[in-house]
Amino acid sequence: MLRIGIILGSTREGRVSPQVGEWVKDLGDGRGDASYEVIDIAEFRLPFLGDPNYDASGVSGWAEKVNNCDGFVFIVAEYNHSITGALKNAIDLLRDEWANKAAGIVSYGSVGGARATEHLRGILGEIQIADVRVHPALSLFTDFENGNTLKPKDQQIQSVNDMLDQVIAWSGALKTVRTNN
Repeated sequence: MLRIGIILGSTREGRVSPQVGEWVKDLGDGRGDASYEVIDIAEFRLPFLGDPNYDASGVSGWAEKVNNCDGFVFIVAEYNHSITGALKNAIDLLRDEWANKAAGIVSYGSVGGARATEHLRGILGEIQIADVRVHPALSLFTDFENGNTLKPKDQQIQSVNDMLDQVIAWSGALKTVRTNN
């Protein structure tokens, strides 16, 4: 069975990414086509690349977690028209562990996180992750109550399922590439 990591891309206090990640996991678990796991980058206490006091203690667990996944769903908050610094750093800390895997993106923000998604797609291409086309984009105004409690519109459920269809197909195909190398 394929292993799909649902990566929470925000570490800020009061973030809504855990709600979004659990919602995506519940939808995935209901499908029965893969093993889905929420992976919270905040739990790894990752060092910032280039910090003179760099402590790599959290990196080995992070690397193992990413390496053990066949594909990903990135839960992406849009901060200042891009992804969070914490997510960019978490991606940059690894290289080989990402290669030849697939990913979907579920974003949220005032414009559905669309600008963050576009930035993330360029980053994913560089580390050899194939991102899928379907992109569920949650609006803080219509898919969240008071901007902080997830209440997605019905069409978002179909969008997530369509995205997961693509992530599963691509993850399975790319697993054969990794196996044959």
